[in-house]
Amino acid sequence: MNDLTKYGASERFFAEATLYPDFYLARVLSQYKGLYKIATENGESFAEISGKFRYEVSCLSDYPAVGDFVMTDFTMNAGNAIIHHVLTRKSVFERTAVGIDNEIQVVAANIDLVFICMSLNNDYNLSRLERYLSVAWNSGATPVVVLTKSDLCDDLPATLMEITEVVFGADIVVTSSFDQTSCDKLLSYLKPGTTASFIGSSGVGKTTLINQLARQELFATSEIRQDDKGRHTTTRRELLILPQGGIVIDTPGMRELGAESADLSKSFTDIEDLVLQCRFNDCTHTYEPGCAIRQALETGALDERRFNNYQKLKREAKYDGLSSKQIETEKINSMFGSKRDMKKTIDFIKQKHKRR
Repeated sequence: MNDLTKYGASERFFAEATLYPDFYLARVLSQYKGLYKIATENGESFAEISGKFRYEVSCLSDYPAVGDFVMTDFTMNAGNAIIHHVLTRKSVFERTAVGIDNEIQVVAANIDLVFICMSLNNDYNLSRLERYLSVAWNSGATPVVVLTKSDLCDDLPATLMEITEVVFGADIVVTSSFDQTSCDKLLSYLKPGTTASFIGSSGVGKTTLINQLARQELFATSEIRQDDKGRHTTTRRELLILPQGGIVIDTPGMRELGAESADLSKSFTDIEDLVLQCRFNDCTHTYEPGCAIRQALETGALDERRFNNYQKLKREAKYDGLSSKQIETEKINSMFGSKRDMKKTIDFIKQKHKRR
């Protein structure tokens, strides 16, 4: 068995790698300034991108990110491997690049699960949770809501009911650092070869949770500040394998995520269903007769905070005024470049499977 399978390499990536017979498949484990740590079938090493690669990239998201599968080779006069290509990503978790206008930064690539961590202390915020869910659904991975520090919650049943009303299609797991059994619930998701990214604000307990799952201190932790806001313990994204075989990516704390890459159809499925019931297709949900949204708001069936947050995220995602078909086209273009490129990728993978 190729040693890369324990790092999450599947038949899909082995098949695409055959397009580059002169290079070797590897996975990006972490990123430093101008340098990457990678895993190959022969072990771990450091790598840098080739001059040609650097010349041809057109945007920040084209660069290798933690979780990417890349094609590499080694040079005789340099100790580092050289990265020549990034293979097609099956999923990608993105955010707006800090300090760079109109640029998207890849937080983690080729992930199966996104553990959205939110602590049940002062960090608790339903609107932020909806934002994280929208971005997570858009990544192509499956989100799981992880509620940490449940021992600090005054009324856990009421809080859970409130959260359940805004979480659709995602599991909710309640944990406490003082209860190892509650943390071990996540192990059922982390099968060998499965990659999960932990995201959330600083101080919610992501790093502590990963250390508890590993039964050892894989990452350093720090005390929470007096104002109940976390310090940025994790300074860079890093991919590690748990003793049980699951793969985890810890990320620096991100209090807010831009909604430029978001899937509101899954995180706000209740509102999307109501929109379809409006009398007019171009209903603005303000004064039109037969507006299902206004009716739901007036009867209390729809929470005004939730609807306002939906409108806000829709504007940020630049989906305001677009039809469902237009939104889907926008998503395809952002991931593949065009529908034609998407079909090429799907056809290539199908052909590879037929030959085996």
